[in-house]
Amino acid sequence: MFYVSMFFQYASQYLKTRLTYRVDTVVEILSDLLFQAVNLIFILVVFGHTSFLSGWSRDEIIFIYGFFLVPYALFSSFFNIWDFNDRYIVKGEMDRVLTRPIHSLFQIIMERMELESLFGVVTGLVIMVYAGANLGLTFAWYDVFIFIAMVIGGAFIYAGIFISIATIGFWSDSRTDIMPMMYNIGNYGRYPVDIYHKVIRFVLTWILPFAFVGVYPAAYFLGRDEWYMYAFFTPVMGVIFLGIAISLWNAGVKKYRGAGN
Repeated sequence: MFYVSMFFQYASQYLKTRLTYRVDTVVEILSDLLFQAVNLIFILVVFGHTSFLSGWSRDEIIFIYGFFLVPYALFSSFFNIWDFNDRYIVKGEMDRVLTRPIHSLFQIIMERMELESLFGVVTGLVIMVYAGANLGLTFAWYDVFIFIAMVIGGAFIYAGIFISIATIGFWSDSRTDIMPMMYNIGNYGRYPVDIYHKVIRFVLTWILPFAFVGVYPAAYFLGRDEWYMYAFFTPVMGVIFLGIAISLWNAGVKKYRGAGN
């Protein structure tokens, strides 16, 4: 309950800060929407030249993209630690974090939250409803709970991967370009994995499991029976990768010796 209370206090202060600069907040939201629209237009352009892509129709891939946006929005809102190495290790802000009686990772997540990114959830749901209506999809009452579990699992997978990468800073304070590269790799998870080479498919499933963020869980709602096993494994993968990330973080904090010359 203490951490829940702290979350709402952090969120309250964040909203006060963002509402002070309303125009900047609106511009940022509009730029996110524009970026998502460009990706959607890209899919439409591709299907302007073909009816199917490895057995997937246009509306199925649009549905997968819409699903992908939901866990990705949660990740972007609460696990925005892409600049951890530069801000907290190189500039020494980790010393400040460690003087407080709250878990260091929780503090950093709260300090770097971007709640306006939650608009991506709405965008993703709208895209899913549009594509689902075109496909004539029907859902059972329990699909809501399955959807929530898979979305949380997908967000945890993203969080686990990027937190794990951030922990490299505890052992090496030199700037690296791994984060941007990983963001680009993550984008492959919003398309069906069977359009890729088998090596890439294996990597996106078991090494960097971004496929569990988009195509695998979305396949359940699309009625793709051959992917059901992977779909239901999504929450498990989320817990595993987030657990690994937290373990690496705790080990890194013990290794950390503070900023200095």
